[in-house]
Amino acid sequence: MTQSFDYHGHSHSADHWGLPDPDTQAEFYQDVTLKRLLAWFIDVVLIVGMCILIGLLTFGIGFFLWGLVYLAVGFVYRMTTLNSRSATIGMRFTAIELRRHDGQRFDRQTAALHTLGYYLSMTTFVLQIISIVMMFTTARGQGLADMVLGTAAINRTAERR
Repeated sequence: MTQSFDYHGHSHSADHWGLPDPDTQAEFYQDVTLKRLLAWFIDVVLIVGMCILIGLLTFGIGFFLWGLVYLAVGFVYRMTTLNSRSATIGMRFTAIELRRHDGQRFDRQTAALHTLGYYLSMTTFVLQIISIVMMFTTARGQGLADMVLGTAAINRTAERR
């Protein structure tokens, strides 16, 4: 048996998944896909802001290397924030967090793998579309990286708000 959560943050045992059941605990997944989109926009704005600051602090050199700077800053930002509280700043703002298949918050390895999976899914338009369609059609709203890792985004429990 693994651990799962009710909407008040209390744990209880669950069979296969430690994630909340989408049929009996649908409130954990309500509006999460749209919240993820809003969180993504917030995170992009923050990452672009950091890249602009780096460009200015490097006397313009960072602007010439924009793609590399954006990739590096975005990777470090996502991995660091997912490792620290299982949510990026955008996700925290929209009151969602990512959880592992056992219902626990991300550890360093899961944060790194999820970030790598995110970047791989962003490499081609087809993978992006597949991931977005999956978020709107799977029971837990999981994208491509989530399905591979067994992770899911959920609404934060009332206790953690």
